Amino acid sequence: MNTLLKIENLHARVGEKEILRGIDLEIRAGEVHAIMGPNGSGKSTLSAVLAGRDTFTVTEGSVTYDGRDLLALTPEERSWAGIFLGFQYPTEIPGVSNVNLMKAAVAEHRKQRGLEPLGAAAFLKLMREKMAYVEMDSSFSSRGVNVGFSGGEKKRNEIFQMAMLEPRLAILDETDSGLDVDALRIVASGVNKLKRPDNAFIVITHYQRLLDYIVPDVIHVLYKGRIIKTAGRELALEIEEKGYDWLIHQSE
Repeated sequence: MNTLLKIENLHARVGEKEILRGIDLEIRAGEVHAIMGPNGSGKSTLSAVLAGRDTFTVTEGSVTYDGRDLLALTPEERSWAGIFLGFQYPTEIPGVSNVNLMKAAVAEHRKQRGLEPLGAAAFLKLMREKMAYVEMDSSFSSRGVNVGFSGGEKKRNEIFQMAMLEPRLAILDETDSGLDVDALRIVASGVNKLKRPDNAFIVITHYQRLLDYIVPDVIHVLYKGRIIKTAGRELALEIEEKGYDWLIHQSE
């Protein structure tokens, strides 16, 4: 399998505070990697740095995505190149409907790939197909983006957006946060339907329960800005049973 993402000795800070302190990570096409760790360990910072948020400053290290220097790309260029970030707290956008947001996003992505825009009928057909992935009612297409949505509806909407854009690398930042069991199942099922041999997922979570539905190939535990343990899916069960303290003691 081809290496899709390679992170080497990545350091990043916000203001004067260093948060990432030497991350090394390699992800191949077709893989699902889970990143776990206690609060404040740097999980969301890593996702934000990969997506290009300018709140964080990279001070050392490199990130190569599909053979390109990811850190040299703007957030828009990263999106066009096939990177998608699912937010822990999806933003509400009053006055912009789901259909109009996705029409603009899909058209821009197709333009960047040298493809013709979809006609109205083809676009609406595509929307219906992708909404079905996460059991969204068609009425959501005309509603403002995430406006008045429940927590579960917002997360479903994120996975629907991901399905429309078909990224090569999807980063899901605590997608399970605030979801009940039914919503978690629906969201995870949507993610599983989008897995392909040529794409990859980074799933960031506190808890093992999401990994019952989205089964990772590799699990990494992040603590104080470093990966302190990498293992297979059995690691999540150990964390569920013992917590993080035993790993933290081993690493110190």
